[in-house]
Amino acid sequence: MDYKTAQSPIHTSVLGCLKALMNSTEGRTHVLAHPSAMDIIAQSLRTENLKTKTAVLEILGAMCLVPGGHKKVLDAMVHFQRYASERTRFQTLISDLGCSANEYCDDIISLKTAIMSFINAALKYGAGQTHLEFRLHLRYELLMLGIQPVIDKLRDCGNATLDRHLDFFEMVRTEDERQLGKKFDMNHVDTKSASAMFELLKKKMGLHAVYPHFLSILFHLLQLPFGQQRCTQYWQLIDRIIQQVTLQTKEGDPDVSPLELDVKKLVKQLANEMAMKEVHQKIRDVQKENDELVAKLAKRDRECEVKSEEKEELMQTLNKIKAKLEKETLAAFDAKAQLAEMTARINELQQMVELERSERMKLEIAVKMGSYPDDTKVGLSSSALMFSGLNSLNQKNLGVDIAAPAPPPPPPPPSLNPYIPCPPPSCGVPLPPAMSGRGPGGMPAGFPGAAVRKKNIPESVQPLKSFNWSKLPDNKVKDTIWTDIDEVKVYKALDLDDFERNFSAYQRQEGSDNDIFNKGSVKTRELSVIDGRRAQNCTILLSKLKMTNQELAKAVMNVDAQEDIPKDMCEQLLKFVPTVEEVQMLGDHEHEIDQMAKADRFLFEMSRIDHYDQRLKALYYKKKFHERMSDAKPRVEAVLEASKNVSKSCHLRKLLEIVLAFGNYMNRGQRGNAAGFRIASLNKIIDTKSSLNKKVTLLHYLAEVIELRFPELLDLESEIISVREAAKVNLTDLEMDMNVLKNGLQEIEKEVEYHRSKGGNTLSADKFVSVMHDFMSVAAYNFSELEDQMTEMREKFEKSLKLFGEEPRQMQPDEFFGIFDLFLSSFGEAKADNDRFRRQKEEEEKRQKLESQMKAEKEAKEKLRRDKKGSEEKGEFDDLISALRTGEVFGEDIAKLKRTRRRKGATEATRERVCIMQA
Repeated sequence: MDYKTAQSPIHTSVLGCLKALMNSTEGRTHVLAHPSAMDIIAQSLRTENLKTKTAVLEILGAMCLVPGGHKKVLDAMVHFQRYASERTRFQTLISDLGCSANEYCDDIISLKTAIMSFINAALKYGAGQTHLEFRLHLRYELLMLGIQPVIDKLRDCGNATLDRHLDFFEMVRTEDERQLGKKFDMNHVDTKSASAMFELLKKKMGLHAVYPHFLSILFHLLQLPFGQQRCTQYWQLIDRIIQQVTLQTKEGDPDVSPLELDVKKLVKQLANEMAMKEVHQKIRDVQKENDELVAKLAKRDRECEVKSEEKEELMQTLNKIKAKLEKETLAAFDAKAQLAEMTARINELQQMVELERSERMKLEIAVKMGSYPDDTKVGLSSSALMFSGLNSLNQKNLGVDIAAPAPPPPPPPPSLNPYIPCPPPSCGVPLPPAMSGRGPGGMPAGFPGAAVRKKNIPESVQPLKSFNWSKLPDNKVKDTIWTDIDEVKVYKALDLDDFERNFSAYQRQEGSDNDIFNKGSVKTRELSVIDGRRAQNCTILLSKLKMTNQELAKAVMNVDAQEDIPKDMCEQLLKFVPTVEEVQMLGDHEHEIDQMAKADRFLFEMSRIDHYDQRLKALYYKKKFHERMSDAKPRVEAVLEASKNVSKSCHLRKLLEIVLAFGNYMNRGQRGNAAGFRIASLNKIIDTKSSLNKKVTLLHYLAEVIELRFPELLDLESEIISVREAAKVNLTDLEMDMNVLKNGLQEIEKEVEYHRSKGGNTLSADKFVSVMHDFMSVAAYNFSELEDQMTEMREKFEKSLKLFGEEPRQMQPDEFFGIFDLFLSSFGEAKADNDRFRRQKEEEEKRQKLESQMKAEKEAKEKLRRDKKGSEEKGEFDDLISALRTGEVFGEDIAKLKRTRRRKGATEATRERVCIMQA
């Protein structure tokens, strides 16, 4: 708006239109909701037109009475301060209130009345209705601008309406100051004097716990810059922050807030800060103790859990063995009964044969003599032929020699556990080379080139570090460059003393020899002969393990009976098994064991344990066995169950029948008239899209057909649900895991045999044979059961592949069952899409059906509501402005204050009369 328009009556008319708009609730709501409406109204105070200013102040004053408008008005005055470049807020209002030009002009009186009504509305309404501190804060801002002398001067105007506003201002001020003085046990607080307020605060807080903080505030105020360019802004910021802390309520900041602070929350945090520190310290101490107890408890729980799992697994295995033994016992009893029956039959036949043999002998004798009785002829004619044929028949079918003695009984059934080792050989039997350790020179017995050519190599005075090279075997040196190289000549040209100083196995401490001498103490040197990086990693592992070498050795010897070594630590220990070279180097310095570094000493002490590597591998296998079995068994069962389900599923057969019908109907030529299709074609159904709707595919159509015509097929997923898990199984990985289990059992069996052959368990601490033998008995049976299940799974899977026309060797379970898994997922999504399409179609039909009716009803209701609100709210905002202008809005408060004053005056007069009478 240009200057001419801003000073013209047009500006006033625009404000009048705005007041008319705000006569309705909707209009006021839109004005309050607008982000800059109140700011633009406040900008109109910049004009010199008195009527325009009066209209602006009436609107702002009335908005203070509207819920939610008070804070907006104060923010608008802050905006006007920046817009008009005022030093402080309300500066223009106080200036216009004290203006003396044409003092008794009606427009000026109206303006001053509007200013006072606005000030009273800002003080008494909004947060000022219940918040004493807010009224004191806002009034103090006006008093600092000099409003009190202006009010005293306005008394001379003699305008009743203006005097009414002035009286209300002073009455409320007197009451508020009385309440402030009561807070400090005084009648009045001199807020104009800095020394009076300081002394009052000092007296109030002198013996209170907050006094140090009061001094700290004063001390830091002394450190603020004085005389600098931005000195005023520092003090203004502090003033604003203290105002915000003082005024903030549950509803928020009633006035301008320089910072986003939650004062109540911060005060609560500060109040509990010291207590929280003590609590935190106690919590840390308790937590430390708790962590130690939890660690011990976790260790015990781990032991109990392992023992419980072993016990449960052992009981299950024993129950299975018992059931199997009972079954085999019944079978043995049946076989024994059949054997007894057959033996009796054979004895009977032998008796008959003996009888026949005696008859034959008699017959032969009679024949030789040339005559035999007639009754003998009659008996021989039939029985001889019958037994002769029977004898040949038994020999042919039963395979039994009648003349031979009865066959021996069958051998006993084989052992139930193929992995239970045989009894140990005698102690005098020599061990094979693989079991008997190393040959001369630290090399395995029987290794080619064991007899190494001794070179004339100088010996060092002190141990040296090792050179991590790959040694070429002596049997491969022939016909190579190394046959012509003689390094012995080089030693003469080398300074071996300097070489020893640089590469000594003893770790050189920081600081020179002179420093050590001057300190008067000699530090112990550490001996380290293994690779530096390997030693560092080994030291880190030992620090994490938190076990001494003796404790670790004890745990290895008793197969970790106390569960001191976690599985992950056991796996890491396998990476730091002493090598042959390390054992040889450490053995050369056995007499310096106390000077060895931590990693070197650990490797040296572990190398003393017989078959430490094999023991540690067996321990790790034992710890991982249950986990590996639990991982492999569900995969085997998943493929086995899925193979059975897809082979027996009637719903799946029906689905394939429908898909085959679709394909033959759609395809022509060589691709049509198919007797079947590859099962992978199920997931290509989704690639065929509808000609009417590109979002619809053949799979959506198939789902709809099944839902309408073949609803029983919707239960297909529940019938072959096991394909979900089977689709995750890779047969190659499963076979590798099974081989790991099998090879581990075999290795443990060999190791148990080795320790038995050496007279295992001669040491009370060595529990390897007893623990591992018990473990093998259970583990071997469980593995054999899983292996049988694996064999059955392969057979069922190959049958299911052949049933669907697939090549068994060309398809894995994850690929085959993954086809069904993907199809089920896609089918479910297609069914959900169909349901969504159906709902959208129904909603669209409902919307189109009700749209016209709802539109007509809405228009009728809207018209009725506008007419009703227009009749009820006509002139509401104007009435509010009128009541504010005349001071009627403050009438009840003025009457209340007058009654209070009257009561106080009567009380004081009574006190005076009593005092006179007593005198």
